[in-house]
Amino acid sequence: MDTPTKYVTNGDIRIAVFESGNPSGTPLVLVHGWPDTHALWDAVVAELGDTFRIISYDTRGAGLTTAPNSTSAYALPELARDFYAVIDDVCPDGQVHVLAHDWGGVETWEVLGEPQAEQRIASATITSGPNLDILGSWVRDRFSRPTPRNLAGPLRQLANSWYTYLFHIPMLPQYVLRNGVAQHWPRFLALFDGQDAERVRPAATLPDDMANGVNRYRANIGPRLSRSRSKIINVPVQVIINMRDPAVHHSGYADYGKYVTHMVERKIDAGHWAPISHPAILAAATREFIDTVTQKTGE
Repeated sequence: MDTPTKYVTNGDIRIAVFESGNPSGTPLVLVHGWPDTHALWDAVVAELGDTFRIISYDTRGAGLTTAPNSTSAYALPELARDFYAVIDDVCPDGQVHVLAHDWGGVETWEVLGEPQAEQRIASATITSGPNLDILGSWVRDRFSRPTPRNLAGPLRQLANSWYTYLFHIPMLPQYVLRNGVAQHWPRFLALFDGQDAERVRPAATLPDDMANGVNRYRANIGPRLSRSRSKIINVPVQVIINMRDPAVHHSGYADYGKYVTHMVERKIDAGHWAPISHPAILAAATREFIDTVTQKTGE
């Protein structure tokens, strides 16, 4: 396991931070999802490290970062505070760019809705990480107008989210994840997501990371989907839509343009774990978007 460059604290949370790439390059923060650690990005870092100062971290409950016991500690506002604690420490002056996946993307949407986002974040590229508030509004809107066309997308997404319902069962999911799924994770990703099992390199902390991460689902899915509080986001965002994603259906992005003032969509032929299967494509898309945003702002 990598040795952290440093630890950053946010209250009782001790966050393991890892830096690599070009020390004088443009700061790029990588935010991983469930059940990964910062190591998810290794192949992407290899593509971007020549240009960017790469800052990644183990999110709370994962890897070498503190894992609180309470479900409420994993609510999105708490996770957003972790992000700002990291960038305020490692990059206190100026802006950073962000690349995020899965729950890292969900957390980044929360980050982008905070008042300081425009001052601290120059751009964000998000893949397979939905904005739960926009998603909830989209589902309720389509169900309020129940034509076959309107219902098709939400019903598909609800079906794709089957595992999130199981995660709300007390204790059982943690036991199964720790003692069953974690032991066969590469094979599971091969079956579930079409990944090359040889490319999947689980962290030593995977059993605990899986179990701890269940609290993210419990703390946020129900409250956000049932009582959305969608905010206007003015930070430029690139949404990379993985067209073979078995967890996040592409139809769910239909209403994002109502809330994101500068958004670019890019579709790629990938499953959910694009950072593993398509690192070069993901890195090139991120680099291109950052270049475009930088040219427009004259940085």
